[in-house]
Amino acid sequence: MSNPRIPYQFSTRRPKLEAPGGKPLIVHVVVNVEHWRFEDSMPRTIITPPHGKETIPDVPNFSWADYGMRCGLPRIMEMLAGRGIPASTSFNAGVIDAYPEAAIAMRDAGWEFIGHGMHQKTLNAATNEREVIEAAIDKIAKFTGRRPRGWLSPGLRETLDTPDILKSLGVDYVCDWVVEDVPAWMSTKHGPLIAMPYNLEINDSIIYAIEKHSSPEMYQRLADTVQTFDREMKKQVRVLALGLHPHLIGVPHRIGYLAKMLDLLQSRKDTVFMQGEQIADWFAKVSPAT
Repeated sequence: MSNPRIPYQFSTRRPKLEAPGGKPLIVHVVVNVEHWRFEDSMPRTIITPPHGKETIPDVPNFSWADYGMRCGLPRIMEMLAGRGIPASTSFNAGVIDAYPEAAIAMRDAGWEFIGHGMHQKTLNAATNEREVIEAAIDKIAKFTGRRPRGWLSPGLRETLDTPDILKSLGVDYVCDWVVEDVPAWMSTKHGPLIAMPYNLEINDSIIYAIEKHSSPEMYQRLADTVQTFDREMKKQVRVLALGLHPHLIGVPHRIGYLAKMLDLLQSRKDTVFMQGEQIADWFAKVSPAT
């Protein structure tokens, strides 16, 4: 089966999009803020269990994530605020209760809240997927005063019905379908939905937790990516998403490379930082759904 939601097309044959403010490099900073429940098995591990037998509670791996919420997130927030960079948070709604100080700080900082489930657990494991998605959206809406317009599934995992459910609940864009360097329209039973560019290559979870590269790797990938985009942006806009997690990029030996990445991007005159809903509005204007 080819892509059932987004018709196949060479990216080079898509009509040229008008760049926002004449700046063809759009950067979307996405900070994944998650609730790893102490009473559950951990979504990912840094320390494997003795004899390969998983334990609950998993204190060392829970602490890995908990450190990010206590120490890594403040570092990231201070760095972005100091540079005047807008951000989106891919947000487990359970964070509101588990880490209220963090939730309030991001709301007060003006971050966009993107739905990311209730806890860090895939939608495929849900007994009733629609109830989980709806509960997460409603909880964020009550906390922020606005229903989230974007969604990023935990682990980017969906069921066959996820896009249809999201569209029916008023979501405008989803970050799970990482198929293009610009947004694309995807079909659902309830109308078109925007597939928002995210990133599996310049993503600290992939680079550090899965591939286990050294600290400079993420900065090097960004620099190399921008070098390629420099050639391509003569013909088409590029959306560059930075997927960040507080327990990964927020640790002392890596946070300096995030600063280098932001400095590199902010030094460019052709670059604009935008939140997800701003990118969605721009795309809908310059390339309306047919």
